[in-house]
Parts: sequence; C-alpha cells; structure tokens
Amino acid sequence: MTHRSPAPVPSAPWPSGSFMARLSEDARSDLLSLAPQREYPANTTLLHQGDTGGMIYILRSTRGGASACGKVVARLKNGDESLLDIRVSGDIVGELALLRKRQRMATVITCTATLVHAIPGADFRAFLSRHGEAWEAISSIIGDRLEWSEERRLDFTGYDVPARLARTVIALVERHGVTTPKGVELGVNLSQAELGRLIGAKEDAVGQAVRHLREAGWVQAGYRNLTVTDLSGLRTFSENGR
Repeated sequence: MTHRSPAPVPSAPWPSGSFMARLSEDARSDLLSLAPQREYPANTTLLHQGDTGGMIYILRSTRGGASACGKVVARLKNGDESLLDIRVSGDIVGELALLRKRQRMATVITCTATLVHAIPGADFRAFLSRHGEAWEAISSIIGDRLEWSEERRLDFTGYDVPARLARTVIALVERHGVTTPKGVELGVNLSQAELGRLIGAKEDAVGQAVRHLREAGWVQAGYRNLTVTDLSGLRTFSENGR
C-alpha cells in the first residue's frame, strides 16, 4: 500500500504507559502515517459496543500540556451503564475486537476535544507484521488492562466507597497524573457521577467520599477534577481504610 506522509509527532513525550510510548520513534512515525489525524469534539462516540471491529484508533491531545481523554463504557443487560476505564493521549482503542475478530465489548466516547488517527484493520495488521516490537507493546497493554480490571473487581469486594475512591484515584494519578504546584491532578476530567460508575457507587456516596478525603487533607476537589495533595496519606488510607 502507499503510505501517507508521516503525521507530526508531539514534541513532548507520549504519556508513560501508553501504547505509543512503548514504540520506537520509527514505529510511531510509521503508525501515524497510516491515517491522517482528525479532530473530534468532546462527547463524540468513536466506536460502539456490539459493532464489528474493523478499525483501531490512536488518541492524541489537541494542545500541549493537556491529555486527550476517552471513556470506555459498557451497557449492561439491565440497562445500567458501567464506566470500565479511561483512555488518554497515546492510547490505542479498538484493537481487541480487531485482533480477536469479535464484536466490540464497549463503547468509547471522547471526554475532551481529541485528535484521532482512525486506522483500517488491514493496515494495522500489516504494521504489526513490520514491527515486532508492536506485538510486545500490544501484549503488555492488554496485560495492564486486565490487571486494572482485576484490581477494581477486588476493590468492590474488599473496601467501602471512600477507600475504593482513594484506591482508584491513586491508580489514575499513577497512570495519568500531572504534577502541579498544588499536588498531582488526575490528568483526566471526570464528574462525580463518572467516578461513581468507575468504582461502582452512587453519585451521592461518591460526593460524601470526596468530602471525607478533602477534609482529611488528602485531596482538593474542583469541577470535574481532583488534585491529590497528600499522596502518602491517601495511600495509607486506601490500604487501611482509616
């Protein structure tokens, strides 16, 4: 096939742990050349639960110093909605359905304006054949996501809402956190309702948990954002529940 001209690679490093961060510069340039970038506004559905996986998507930020953000959401048979995970700049979405040749297990929705490279499945498979390192990156990404899911499942059975929130906030700052003069921000903007879906709690219970963490001096709460001001204290609470 004929490759398009390489898309510009951000001057800042890709977020640690993202798919793009695990590739060499040559592999990144090759991958981004497979499809032009296109900007999507917040609340755009990139892929739908139940669809056939014919494309994969690479997420990028629209501006320096901020991350793209996508929500991975699944609708249950009873009609409830569960927020399974978050995707940020440098992450790949849609790869599992493509590689397994199965229907998509979740919907992905942008939570910020996001640059997206929508890459046809055949082109992505050819890319994997050209770059053996990409297979290793895909495998490690899938392993990390399984570990995240298992940790959240164990949290549901072993901790109350404030401790579950603390543990999830710590996991988010470790994966996506941005250091500021006030502390470490989550790196993604989530409402209390969305945090509730992530930890399996109602919005009012999340509000009470946020208040508890804030009054203890571990976090500061803003609109659709939390800043961890005492990571050590929050970690102790998340492990001991006090």
